Amino acid sequence: MKYCENILETIGNTPLVKLHRVTAELPCPVFAKVEFFNPGNSIKDRMAIKMVEEAEKQGLLKPGGTIIEGTSGNTGMGLALAAVIKGYKCIFTTTDKQSKEKVDILKAVGAEVIVCPTNVLPEDPKSYYSVSRRLGKEIPNSFYVNQYDNLANRDAHYEQTGPEIWDQTDGKITHLVVATGTGGTITGTGKFLKEKNPAIQVWAIDSYGSLLKKFHETGELDMSEVYPYITEGIGEDFVPQNYDMSVIDHFEKVTDKDGAVMARRISKEEGIFVGYSAGSAIAGLLQLKAKLKPTDVVVVVFHDHGSRYVGKVYNDQWMMERGFLDVKTVKDVVNSRRNLPLVTIMPDEKVSDVIAKMKKFDIEHLPVLQGDKFIGSISESGLFGKLIDQPDLKEASVKSVMQNAFPIVNMQTPIEKLTMYINKENGAVLTQDESANYHIITKYDIIQALGN
Repeated sequence: MKYCENILETIGNTPLVKLHRVTAELPCPVFAKVEFFNPGNSIKDRMAIKMVEEAEKQGLLKPGGTIIEGTSGNTGMGLALAAVIKGYKCIFTTTDKQSKEKVDILKAVGAEVIVCPTNVLPEDPKSYYSVSRRLGKEIPNSFYVNQYDNLANRDAHYEQTGPEIWDQTDGKITHLVVATGTGGTITGTGKFLKEKNPAIQVWAIDSYGSLLKKFHETGELDMSEVYPYITEGIGEDFVPQNYDMSVIDHFEKVTDKDGAVMARRISKEEGIFVGYSAGSAIAGLLQLKAKLKPTDVVVVVFHDHGSRYVGKVYNDQWMMERGFLDVKTVKDVVNSRRNLPLVTIMPDEKVSDVIAKMKKFDIEHLPVLQGDKFIGSISESGLFGKLIDQPDLKEASVKSVMQNAFPIVNMQTPIEKLTMYINKENGAVLTQDESANYHIITKYDIIQALGN
């Protein structure tokens, strides 16, 4: 029988996958180290179990103890899995910037989660760093992990991630690209690879709003670099002890939008359902394409799984609200037209009245309005077939020939999604603007919008 004794034995040995479409403009092959194959769906499983085992060896974590940590979600998941198997309790602090999915997943594996404000300094008593440190002092028989300064973090990658990448590339790797936060992955992996070949370039991807890039370049802790940003899991407003800046050759900053848009591209074009930081990593790599040559071999770390971000990066509404998604919506269609009032017909009017209105206003679809409710619809194509068979239908009432009412959609609905509503049986939808006025959108409107 071939099996694992427990889920922790499945950590590591993640696949290296060649990318094709999103890196097509680069002159060299690019490979993704796909870390969501770990049981907790992220690279953080590696260092989480390492930190727990080191704490056990040092007597810092005793049977029945409580693991306490400040986490953006992924480290917490790895620690929670270790706690389940080893019999510990978990209390995690996180920020209100993190996705709801991350918090829910941590709770699902038995952790207690405390959500703290994002926009405060690390030393603020309300920050998730400060709260986790305080709990570590107050709760008996507890161990405060401190992934930022716990060097077992980078040791895990020196012992595991680096050797795996070296073996998987047969020693041919020339560039390592990591979207970096705590510094453990890039420092541990980069240190191992540079010991094998000092010529290997280690590139860190940072976020605007983080001070890491400037600190790497100047050694200065410039708090004016720090401001709120949306990207999760990368960048810092302080420098964790896990960093050895001498290992890193270059820092590249990426915008929140570019990271989010690229994550969606990777999922759609490569079939790899990735998290936010993977998008940032590839976006940063593309910004550095002038530094690459055909003989290079690039490895990019894909930290976690897209399921952590279905309410954010993979949610059209969330993306559009932040201006990240360049899609046309129903509102764009309405705003591009002349502001004409909606033409309607009442159920007791005659079919001849319908024909007259369609001719007068040069339209194909009429909503049937009774009071303030839409109860049906009339379309030119549907009416045509009935009139051919029954010419005297002109004197019939609208309610006797009307079809189902047109669906009503939100103004923010992407045009592409209207295909769910507009089809052979139904030729239009209705929408209501901020002033409570209704507008009709037809197939012709969609074709016009997509053509512009």
